[in-house]
Amino acid sequence: MNKYISFDIGGTFIKYGIIGADKNILEHYKIKTPGTLDGLLEIIYTFTELHQDAQGIAISSPGAVSDKGIIYGSSAISYIHGPNIKERIASVVTMPIYIENDANCAGYAEVWAGAAKDKKDVLVMTIGTGIGGAIMKNGELHKGANLHGGEFGFMLLNSNDHEMKADEWVRMDSTLSMVRKVSKRKNIDPDSLSGEEIFTLAASGDQVCLEAVDEFSRLLAIGLFNLQYIYDPEIILIGGGISAREDLVERIYEQLDKILDSFPQATIRPVIETCQFRQNANLLGAVYGLIRELASDV
Repeated sequence: MNKYISFDIGGTFIKYGIIGADKNILEHYKIKTPGTLDGLLEIIYTFTELHQDAQGIAISSPGAVSDKGIIYGSSAISYIHGPNIKERIASVVTMPIYIENDANCAGYAEVWAGAAKDKKDVLVMTIGTGIGGAIMKNGELHKGANLHGGEFGFMLLNSNDHEMKADEWVRMDSTLSMVRKVSKRKNIDPDSLSGEEIFTLAASGDQVCLEAVDEFSRLLAIGLFNLQYIYDPEIILIGGGISAREDLVERIYEQLDKILDSFPQATIRPVIETCQFRQNANLLGAVYGLIRELASDV
């Protein structure tokens, strides 16, 4: 059976391991993200040397990843932006290399073996400190003319019908935004709260948290409604830590139904589900991208 080396580069840790062609994770490790590019290259080289029988190296990375291997934009790992990362890695290893944006890798994982398997038109949305995602069109990843396909967080939403002020979705409706709103109303340190804790407090009857969760769900429903009518996907998948909440989709549907009731011309009710893969999605999705690229080179 073919096997592949996979790396998921994160701001705090690098996850890496061996993925089989049958989608199973055969080995899985984690190491603190080094402070230099040379440190990153050393990690990749050392692990690759142990698995010379692998078919290639798949890498999930933050930032806008070009096909040539340059990672544009910015992230917590500043040294990956600017140099041609693919060429630098190729200078220390000899096998094929594939690099893709982390949110796109998460989308690939769902299409390959997750909640979007056998579907062609899919949106995958990741919600955390930011809002990002991936767009799949006819089973192909849509990266866009400027490598910003799936950057849903930049969408402008109207937060106040009377003042008609617009703001970025990510500033209004990420879990970080919800934490900031609740901590301000409660006059507590934002670092003492998480999105998950706010949902838990809301379930126990905390009024401030209830209102925050309602607003979070309402703004999420508005954004998802817009995406449905812009792209008309078969399914919209939600990932990120908050997707672990069993009541999240139910809350979104409650708000979506209110929108649909007030807008009778809209007859399409989006299909919303949570992502199947969580912590290992990027490792799996990067490998799927590598397999596709290797197949296209044959």
